[in-house]
Amino acid sequence: MSANASSLQSLIRTEAAANPAFVCDGTPVSRAELAAKIEATAAWLAAQGIGKGDVVAVWLVNRIEWVALLFAAARCGAIVAAVNTRYRSAEVAHLLKLSGARLMVVEAAFRSVDFAAILADIAKDEVPALQRLAVIGANAIPAHWPCVRFDAFDRRYPPAPPAQDEVDQPVLLYTTSGTTKGPKLVAHSQRTLAGHAISVAKALRLDPQRHSLLAMLPFCGTFGMTSLLGFVAAGATVHVLDAFEAAPALKILGQHKITHAFGSDEMFRRILALTDAPRPLPHLEVCGFAAFQPGWRELAAEAEARGLPLFGLYGSSEVQALFSIARPIDAFADRIEGGGWPMSADAKVRVRDTETGELAASGISGEIEINAPSSFLGYFNNPDATRDALTADGFFRTGDIGRLRGDGSFVYETRAGDAMRLGGFLVAPGEIEDEIKSCNGVADAQVVAVDLKGQARCVAFVIPAKEPPMQETLVARLRERLAGYKVPARIYVVEAFPVTDSANGVKIQRARLRAMAMERIAAE
Repeated sequence: MSANASSLQSLIRTEAAANPAFVCDGTPVSRAELAAKIEATAAWLAAQGIGKGDVVAVWLVNRIEWVALLFAAARCGAIVAAVNTRYRSAEVAHLLKLSGARLMVVEAAFRSVDFAAILADIAKDEVPALQRLAVIGANAIPAHWPCVRFDAFDRRYPPAPPAQDEVDQPVLLYTTSGTTKGPKLVAHSQRTLAGHAISVAKALRLDPQRHSLLAMLPFCGTFGMTSLLGFVAAGATVHVLDAFEAAPALKILGQHKITHAFGSDEMFRRILALTDAPRPLPHLEVCGFAAFQPGWRELAAEAEARGLPLFGLYGSSEVQALFSIARPIDAFADRIEGGGWPMSADAKVRVRDTETGELAASGISGEIEINAPSSFLGYFNNPDATRDALTADGFFRTGDIGRLRGDGSFVYETRAGDAMRLGGFLVAPGEIEDEIKSCNGVADAQVVAVDLKGQARCVAFVIPAKEPPMQETLVARLRERLAGYKVPARIYVVEAFPVTDSANGVKIQRARLRAMAMERIAAE
């Protein structure tokens, strides 16, 4: 076990901690059992030839194996690349190629997701570094690569070599929005992850004997992972949903008197819709939420009236989720806004006027810039993007618009640029556009986000080649290659895109495209 106070292992304390550490699918896992599972997984990784600097892709729903793999990779000096379970072949191939993963741990199947079929659509030469798959729940799945079974918990392997703490080296890679060719990989170290987890536990004043978490966000993202690690650091019990469903979430929240839950506005909306009780969950103290859908203010008011206190949050893969949160003493209107106070007392937030380039005074909107102990190491294998993301004095350019309040807190207002928030994830239009343009019959494509029946959906405009594509064929192809939330709700054929000339060249008028999309949808 690691003794370094900046390591992930240091978070698994036992003094004054609650037991069990986790409850997964109704099965409790004590802190001693968790530590044993981590050691067993480290031995398994070593037996697979995984050591210092090697990348392991983890494509799993929320389960104890996910946690064990992350902590075991840290124990071995390896790196975990987190794969979104909603990804499809194009996205998985991009991540595997960019990360250089040698091994991928994957589900055999989960509900309607056919992992084998998705992998079958990835050519071996697309991901030359990948050597084998490790399957949970089966001995093998049909694939181009050799398969082994993840049996770390069932079989005894020779102990991993003694741990050498690499607390400042990459240990976890999150995906984040790219500009053209797919997501970038955000690298975090044990120090940034563990340090922020401790800050979260302190800022929320978590008491291991009184507080508990319902983990209903995917561990593959910073929102789910950060909340998980914060409660591990506090020594509090974490109840795990393998994937979010409102009915099981409501049941666990009530039966186990959960005090904390973090999620999207839509998650809390669905939970409330399942019960008519005036105050259905009186033990909930903090419902930290990110607002992705229209009508979130009305939801917050309803939740408040029914005893669910919603707290606005802020975060990103680069500075980690739960970077900041509102305070209980805030007025309701302020408490539900994104932003709040940084979890770490050492974090610095400033706002830069996007027109003048000067730092903005309180109350003036501009781009949010952050310098904090939770900040990322950089974009994995992408020094140019890392350099572009940082100011000369080391602040991260968030690409978000907000303002300072003047009391130490700040307000997040909107996302700068053209990035789209779809299905709770930030998506660059170019990622979808490139897939559309790779389809037969398409000469060019542009994608914008619109509000469609209360949900953010994307709409595509396509310039056809000589033989225009059939819309049904195009949609079917995109469903094979992309997560469902990225598949356009509408595809419109146009002769040209609206453009404007500028000193920097011809630019697509995305605002006009959004207006065109809404006009056509209204006409339908």
